[in-house]
Formats: sequence, C-alpha cells, structure tokens
Amino acid sequence: MARVQSSAVRDLLKYSKMPGMISLAGGIPAPDLFDTEGLHEALAAALAPDAAGAFQYGLTEGEAALREQIAQLLQQRGIEAAADGILVTSGSQQGLDLAARVLLNPGDTVLVERPSYLAALQAFALAEADIVSVPSDEQGIDVDWIEAYVSRHPVKAVYVVPNFGNPGGRTLSLARRQQLVRLAARTGTYLIEDDPYGELRLSGSPVASIQALAAGTPAQARTLYLSSFSKILSPGLRVGWMVLPPALFEQAALAKQAIDLHSCSLSQRLIGAYLAAGRLAPRLAVLRDAYRQRRDALVSALRRHLGTAIAFHEPEGGMFLWARFAPEVDAARVLKAARDAGVIFVPGAAFFAAAPEHNTLRLSYSTIDEARAEVGAIRLAKALRHAGGGMLHAAAD
Repeated sequence: MARVQSSAVRDLLKYSKMPGMISLAGGIPAPDLFDTEGLHEALAAALAPDAAGAFQYGLTEGEAALREQIAQLLQQRGIEAAADGILVTSGSQQGLDLAARVLLNPGDTVLVERPSYLAALQAFALAEADIVSVPSDEQGIDVDWIEAYVSRHPVKAVYVVPNFGNPGGRTLSLARRQQLVRLAARTGTYLIEDDPYGELRLSGSPVASIQALAAGTPAQARTLYLSSFSKILSPGLRVGWMVLPPALFEQAALAKQAIDLHSCSLSQRLIGAYLAAGRLAPRLAVLRDAYRQRRDALVSALRRHLGTAIAFHEPEGGMFLWARFAPEVDAARVLKAARDAGVIFVPGAAFFAAAPEHNTLRLSYSTIDEARAEVGAIRLAKALRHAGGGMLHAAAD
C-alpha cells in the first residue's frame, strides 16, 4: 500500500461540490445527458419478468443476456467475441485490477504511456509491478521505443488507452496498433487495451481496435480488451467487461469470484434491457453532439483568455484536454490560486509513474456548457496571473 498514491481526481471532488465552483477536473459523464427516461424504462423491463432474480446472487461471469448484448455491441466496434469469452466486471476499473492480478507477479515489468491513467498506475502498483513509462507523441505511445526496450529487458505487459486516452487525449495511430500486435505475436508480451471512450469520437475517423487487429494472429492469445458502460450510459451502475483469451478467462473469473462473487445483478439486467430496447445508438449520437460543442467551447475560451500561456492537445474525442504551462510554472501552485478564483483542474503530475512534469494539467469539458467554459477560462487566467509570476502573455488579455 505504501507504493499506491491517492487519486488526485478523487481528492478534488470535495471542491467540485462548493457553490459556484466550475470544475474542469472530474472525468465524469455529464449528468444532464443521462437518459433517465430510458433507464427508468429499462429498470421496469428488468424487473417485470423475474423481479426476485434481479435481487439474487448471479453468475461470476455475468448475466447471460447481458453478455450476448455486449457481444453484439462489440460486433459494431469490429470485434468478434463470443458471449462466453466476455467477463462482466464492476466497471472497467475492476477489469484493470483483474488483469493485474492474473498477469503480474511482484517485480514484473508493465509499460505504460507517459502520462498514463492514474487508476491503472494504482492497480499495477498494488500488484507490486515495475512500472516503466514510455514516451508518447501526437500518434500516441512510442512503439519504436517499446521495441528497443523489449529487446533488452523482459516485459510482461503493455497498457494502452488507444482512443482519446486519459489524460493525454491522444489516439494511437493504426500503424502503431499494428506494430504492437506484431510485437505481441513475436515476443509473447501481453497487450492490455483499455477502451472506455471509443464510442465518444467527436471528429476524425475511427481506428480499428488492437483486439480486432490481433484476431486470427498469435497476438490474439496475448490481448486483453476492457471497456465500460460508465462513460456512455451511467457510471453509478458500475458495469464494465473484459474480453480475454481462453487461457486467462478462467483465471480472471476465479479472481473475481474471490473478490466480489459477481457484479450487481440488478445493474446487469437493467443495462441488458436498455441495450435490447435499442436506445444506446441514439443516446450516443446525443452525447457526441453535446461533447463536441463542449470541447469546442473550452478550446475557444482557453485560446481567447490564456493565449500562448497554455498549450494543449485538441482531442478527436473523449472528455479531456491535456495542457501545459511554461516549464517554470507549477500547476499545483496555480491550482491553489484557481480554487480561490472558483475553478479547479487536475495537476498533471499525478499521471506520471516517474519524473512528473509539474507544468502539466488535465482539463475536462464533459460537464460544462459554453457559458461555464468562458467563465472557467477567465478564472484560470486570473489564477495563472496570480500564481504564475506574470507568465500570462499579453495576448491572453
């Protein structure tokens, strides 16, 4: 436990509840976009045929009807997966924990993108793995760097969030995904593909998943695919899933059995009924339109009020902008001034396994409208003036 750091996002939640605070911190879906009507109808449908069953113990692997629905959803993503090869989890976070438990022994090396998803770093640290950060650029994680590293060191797994990664917002290019598949086939290195945001593409063209590219190759036996309903339907239902090679499926199911027996029966049946009703596709269209507007609003406001004092990657989807101030500016210090000004964000240092870059920050646009994006950028500019030692350029005024 001494190796595990607290989640910076969770630590900021108390401030997001303060009256008048504009939060650019939480990577949470917009509550105003929840399909509450559809969820109510799905709940009624889930209870109608067998109310007692919805409140009873269930199978560790997951409800059969939901696993069938997930298999159909995966087909739409270009992934062929049999229902009996899908393990339902309590959110994709449990999938990360299970992947770490079945793959990693203390001292095993797992490669992660620099920066990387904080909760994945927590899961790998709990497994006592050796976490090694890999450089990244506009095309995502640097697979040439991985090739060179693997040629000199044993590596158990590579972890990637290929679509609009958290926190970097970048999309891993098709060429690099194909290169990872070849690497796994040649070396036996496991690939952990974490895809909670893939349905939230706001611009550009979809890229084939690593899981789909690995199909029919030796890499298929080394590829794990994780996803979730948290970002596209409801995080409170706590339902995600894993697609696992047969050799790992039983191990992961056994580990889950020891951890929580099974994921919530009621949540699984509710989501199964929602998917069966055909409501997800139109809801995704609503989410994409709204998040596109919110992304563009935050991008425009930041450029207008901070100018060249902040640089950021504009993502093709997901929920995040990864940004940086001038090298001499400490984002944690700016956050203190920002809280006083009425806006919060996540300092980027929390997303590094080693050698954090203290001038970086993650900004989320999922829960703000155009007006709040404007005010949030104004307040952030004020905080930077106060804490950044005059680093805010005149162009931002």
